[in-house]
Amino acid sequence: MNTNKPESVLVYVGLDRVGDGLLKLPFVRGLRKAFPDAHITWLAGKETSVYASVLAPLVEGLIDEVIEYAGIGLHPSELLKMPLAGRRFDLVIDSQKIFWASLSLWRIPHKTFISPAARFLLSSNKPPSGYKFPKSMQRQLLDLLELASGEHFPTPRGLDLEPSPQYRVDALKLLPVGAAYVGFAPGSGGKPKCWDLENFIRLAQTQAEQGRIPVFFLGPQEPEWMDPVRAQVASALFPLQQKDNGFDPLFTMALAERMSASVSNDSGVGHMIALGDKPLVSLFGPTVPEKFMPMSERLTIIEAKNFGGREMARIPYTTVAEALGQALAS
Repeated sequence: MNTNKPESVLVYVGLDRVGDGLLKLPFVRGLRKAFPDAHITWLAGKETSVYASVLAPLVEGLIDEVIEYAGIGLHPSELLKMPLAGRRFDLVIDSQKIFWASLSLWRIPHKTFISPAARFLLSSNKPPSGYKFPKSMQRQLLDLLELASGEHFPTPRGLDLEPSPQYRVDALKLLPVGAAYVGFAPGSGGKPKCWDLENFIRLAQTQAEQGRIPVFFLGPQEPEWMDPVRAQVASALFPLQQKDNGFDPLFTMALAERMSASVSNDSGVGHMIALGDKPLVSLFGPTVPEKFMPMSERLTIIEAKNFGGREMARIPYTTVAEALGQALAS
C-alpha cells in the first residue's frame, strides 16, 4: 500500500439513480475523510449520476468532478481504446465486478488500483484470505474504501441528513397537524419493480375509509397516475406536485416525517421516505433487499420470492395490507 495520500482519486460506477446515490453517501463522505486534500473524480461509465444533478448539493465539497457517459463498461471492444485519454490518477477505485470492464479501467494510468473483480485479481491491495464480498452495496463500497485507505469505516445506522427549516414549513402547510397521513410510493425506475398501481389505490381507499389521508409520492415520470388515483381516492394528496421544490430528496424527507406509515416499491422515492424515520413497508421483486435495502430501523421487507417468483404481481395484497396495519400500530 502506498504510504502517501493520493492527490487524485477516480471512482468508477456504472450509473447512479437516487436510491443508489443515497446508499453511496457514506462511502463518498468516507472518501473525503480518508483523502481530504485529493481531487476526487466520480466516473459514471455507462450513463448518468445523480451526483451531477438532484443529489449534487449533498456531495458539494466531497466530489470535485463528475463525468457521465464515459463509455466504460459497455462492451469489451473498449479494450481496443485508451479510456480517458490523457488522464492519470494516483488511486482508482472500481466499484463493479465485471472483469473486462475492470481491465478497461485498469488501463487508465494509476499508482494504486482497487477492484473486486475476479476476486481482486487486478487489485493493488487485496483482502485477507477467506474474505467474502458483502451483499450490501453500501458495505461493498466501504470495504473497498478500507482496502484503499487502510482505515476503518463502520456501516452507519443512518445518513444524518436534515431537511431545511423551510422544507419543514412547506411540509406542514401541505400536511397540517390534526390528521393522520399514510404514504404511498407506487413508482420506480423500472416497471418490473412496480407493484400494480391498483393495489396501491386499494390500500389508499381502505386507509381513507378508516379516517386517514392517503398521500401519494409521485416522481417526475409519474404525473399521469394522478388522474386514476384521484378518480378512485378523492381525499388523496400529491404534495410533490402541489409544491415545486425540484423533487429535492430533502423535501421528500420532510414530507415523509409527516407520515404515520408508508408503503413503497424498491425506488429512489422509497429511500427518501425511509429517511423520514417513520414505519415503511418496502416491496421487492427482481431486486434484492440485501443489496438495496433502504436505510431505516423501522422497515418491513416483503419479497416476491417468498411467494413463488420475483415478479411483483406475486406479492399478495393481503400481505401488504396486514404489514401496513402492523406498521400503523407500531
